[in-house]
Amino acid sequence: QVQLVESGGGLVQPGGSLRLSCAASGSIFDINTMGWYRQISGKGRELVAAIPSGGSTNYADSVKGRFTISRDNPKNTVYLQMNSLKPEDTAVYYCHARVGLTTFPIKYVEVWGQGTLVTVSS
Repeated sequence: QVQLVESGGGLVQPGGSLRLSCAASGSIFDINTMGWYRQISGKGRELVAAIPSGGSTNYADSVKGRFTISRDNPKNTVYLQMNSLKPEDTAVYYCHARVGLTTFPIKYVEVWGQGTLVTVSS
C-alpha cells in the first residue's frame, strides 16, 4: 500500500558529504514522523534522526552537528544531509515513516525502505 524508495548512498572519503533521499508513495493520507535509522554490520538498528510533521527534530548524539534531517511534505520526501562523515558512519541506512492510510477510519502503519549502503573509507 505504501512504499519508501531511498537514494543517495555510496562511497565517500572521510570528511566528505552525502545526501540521502527517501520518497513515500501509495495510499497516503498523511505522514506523521519520518526518519532515518542505520544498521552497522553485526549490530542492531539505531535511530539516526527523526522529524515529525510538526515539532522539533531528534538526532543521535553521534551525529549531532554533522547530520541534518529535513522533509518536503508536499512531496512526501525526507532528506538526510550528512557532512564530516567518519568511517564509523559506515552502515546501511534505512528510511522509516509512520503513515496514515487512506482508509476510514485512518489506519497508521510503520513503513521501512529497502536500505541504502553508505561507506566511508579512504
